[in-house]
Amino acid sequence: MTDVAILLFPDVLLLDVAGPVEAFSIANRYLPAEQHYRIRTLALGEPLVRASCGLQMVADELIGEAPAVAHDLLLVPGGPGAYDADHSAFRPWLIAAAAAARRFGSICTGAFVLGDAGLLDGRRVTTHWNYTERLARRYPQAQVLSEQIYLADGNLYTSGGITAGIDMALGIIAEDHGKAVAVSVAKVLLVAKTRQGGQAQFSPLLAEVAREDTPVARAQRHVLEHLAEDLGVEALAAVVGLSARHFTRLFSREVGMTPTEFVHDARIDHARQLLETTDLPLKTIAFRSGFGSVRCMRTLFTDRLGLTPAQYRHQFS
Repeated sequence: MTDVAILLFPDVLLLDVAGPVEAFSIANRYLPAEQHYRIRTLALGEPLVRASCGLQMVADELIGEAPAVAHDLLLVPGGPGAYDADHSAFRPWLIAAAAAARRFGSICTGAFVLGDAGLLDGRRVTTHWNYTERLARRYPQAQVLSEQIYLADGNLYTSGGITAGIDMALGIIAEDHGKAVAVSVAKVLLVAKTRQGGQAQFSPLLAEVAREDTPVARAQRHVLEHLAEDLGVEALAAVVGLSARHFTRLFSREVGMTPTEFVHDARIDHARQLLETTDLPLKTIAFRSGFGSVRCMRTLFTDRLGLTPAQYRHQFS
């Protein structure tokens, strides 16, 4: 038996719990009884837990009353109760349980619960793309990566948003019992065993540009309003009246990327919008987004998103 424990708490995201549970449960169909996953849910204080969607779950055991077990896998799901609540009540238990577990990890924003217990310090981790910056600010000792669907760092497993918990569960099943079993489970769930691309395909590459009247902000707005024009460093520096060298240093310091990287991401975001909302030919989209050619657009899409423009359109339009 492989013991899987999942922590429940108020305002947990139901799919963060149900997705991995279903994957492990379906895996049991293909495994001999002695290799089954035994899934248990744990809660603190009261067994009845209301998820963020309003549905209620009843935990199998209560923390403090459950027998001391070194779990093969201990998982913490996400949800508003993970990143907005006080976790001090079960922090001592979580620290001890993670130390004893063969593997432990989080689904989606459950990483915040692990972070509050100091379990992310010095580790490579990920979470839902919309919360990676918040996670990095709150736990500066963690190395937060934003593009992975899920990530293993030693015995710590973390995953991106919501359904990425299924991807992570499939990866763990493949580690435990081989690729064939994981593929069989994926087919039952009607998902890919290995998802193409990373989280970047779901999130905007650029944050909203500040409305401040600074040279860098003016240059960013110029880029977004003139994507089909020459947006080389010399041209952008001229727009804001700075030397190319000074402009590049200033831009990189304030934005955290070079002007060229910003231009590429802006063009990709614009092309993505056209791919999602129109039936325009790829050649037209490449021209309107400032790529110059479909080949250039395809190269940058593949490098940045792990998908070609045609694949992106098929997946999201």
